[in-house]
Amino acid sequence: MNGRFQIAVHILTLLHSAGGESLSSDFMAGSININPVLVRKELSSLRKAGLVQSKEGHTGGYSLAKPAKQISMADVYKAVEQAPLLGKARNTPNPACTIGKQINQHLNTLNKQLNDAVIKQLGYQTLEQFCNQFK
Repeated sequence: MNGRFQIAVHILTLLHSAGGESLSSDFMAGSININPVLVRKELSSLRKAGLVQSKEGHTGGYSLAKPAKQISMADVYKAVEQAPLLGKARNTPNPACTIGKQINQHLNTLNKQLNDAVIKQLGYQTLEQFCNQFK
């Protein structure tokens, strides 16, 4: 499991707390304590998902594309989701084995069920609700 979701939530929480002001990726990287390149990578994913917007120029930076109450934590998860929650085997099981020829199919089904459950649970909370914990 990677930390992309945590980074994305940190970014969005910072943007919400900025009250509509644009923030630079360097500023956000300082808060998260990571390289600005990693912040920009996540900002790109969040922008593609319609969660953040950017503005060029001296007063440019990033801001939320819509109100935090309209962004679910599931939206964030889907924007940065990458690897299967249960991981992926690097080897190819033996197709001549009764278990080996079916294991990946069953593990993929299990992973989809788990992923669907995570998305459903995250759908119950908005970014605004999450951010309200910091008051």
